[in-house]
Amino acid sequence: MQIPGAGANLAFQSEEHYTPPVWPAGDGEQHMMLHLDLGARDVVGAVAAAQELGAHLAEFQPQEDVRVMLDPAGHPFCLYEDDPAD
Repeated sequence: MQIPGAGANLAFQSEEHYTPPVWPAGDGEQHMMLHLDLGARDVVGAVAAAQELGAHLAEFQPQEDVRVMLDPAGHPFCLYEDDPAD
């Protein structure tokens, strides 16, 4: 998905022996390897867009103003309200 005015790109590669992380991870469980916090002007809309691309809302939500999502491979990432005035 392209976002007008966005100036960042991310590239990923597959790993044949990948083990998805557990969110939140406990002792002896695979922890996340990377975490992205993505700002959005409309978090509800961003959640819907992420879900259309295959992500799902994590069961555990530690903050009321942030949505933890899991991508199709199980990596957690967060969507938060980004006020352009800040």
